Amino acid sequence: MTTAPASSAQPGPPTAEPAKPLRGEVPAATGLFWGVTCVACVLALWFVGTADGMRLGAGPEAETSGPETRLISPATLPSPAETLAALRTTFGERRLVANTLVTLRRVCLGFGLSGLVGVPLGVLAACFPAVRSFIAPLTIFGRNIPVAALIPLTFFFFGIGEFQKMMFLFIASVAFVVSDTTAAVLEVPQRYVDTALTLGASRLQIILKVLVPLAAPAIFNSLRLLFGIAFGYVMLAEVVKLGGDTGGLGDLINVSQRRGEREPILIVLVVIPLVAYAIDRALWWLQCDLFPHRYGGRGLLPRLVGSLLHGATASTEAP
Repeated sequence: MTTAPASSAQPGPPTAEPAKPLRGEVPAATGLFWGVTCVACVLALWFVGTADGMRLGAGPEAETSGPETRLISPATLPSPAETLAALRTTFGERRLVANTLVTLRRVCLGFGLSGLVGVPLGVLAACFPAVRSFIAPLTIFGRNIPVAALIPLTFFFFGIGEFQKMMFLFIASVAFVVSDTTAAVLEVPQRYVDTALTLGASRLQIILKVLVPLAAPAIFNSLRLLFGIAFGYVMLAEVVKLGGDTGGLGDLINVSQRRGEREPILIVLVVIPLVAYAIDRALWWLQCDLFPHRYGGRGLLPRLVGSLLHGATASTEAP
């Protein structure tokens, strides 16, 4: 019996490395590096564009430098050094901290009211098609109207005081809250509703114990993102202030513009995103903690509230 010779294994072509996904994530250190690089590039461009240049010439004008030799005029954009020099005045005489707190209070009141009204209305619109059809014209109108056009309208109805600013923020953001809440509830899979119906749950029980808890993470995430938009809207609400009250960051920008001061405007434009980002990160931590099953948080706050409620119940039932 003749044995066939073993065929030698031929090396195949080298296996190509899998391509990196188009929508993948980068490591935290890499992301931080690129973020810092972006900020450094912006600061470098700012420094170069506002640095005093050198003008060569003959006679007494030879090798002179000054603001007139800049690429960007100081009347248009001050240099980083000039902006830093104005920090003391902006924090002192211009009361930057007090104005920031006033702006935050207005945003919290106006946007908080839109959440109190918009979230329940959005839940009703998602659960009942008749309600959804009824409020559809209002939500479409509210989402597409230019926000600046609401300023004179709120002046007519609510005057010029704090109530007008709160109502302006409410009207400007409530349509978005309603629409996003409706979408979040509608995205809950139907199988959960069918299971609750099979178990004999009523409509109210399905809404409160099935739809709202399952949609709560998406609703909270939407509110977190919309809060940043409302923080930008408040600049329009503060175009007018009443008497000598603290006008907020928007009023600080308007006063600086009328005086021809560029440095306070730049400082405020840096403070606004920093404050908004800090609030967004705080809300993101709260979001992860409230919904650990969705965002991977520790769930410290729900456990704390649960333990407090359990302790209160036990003390009530004790003889």
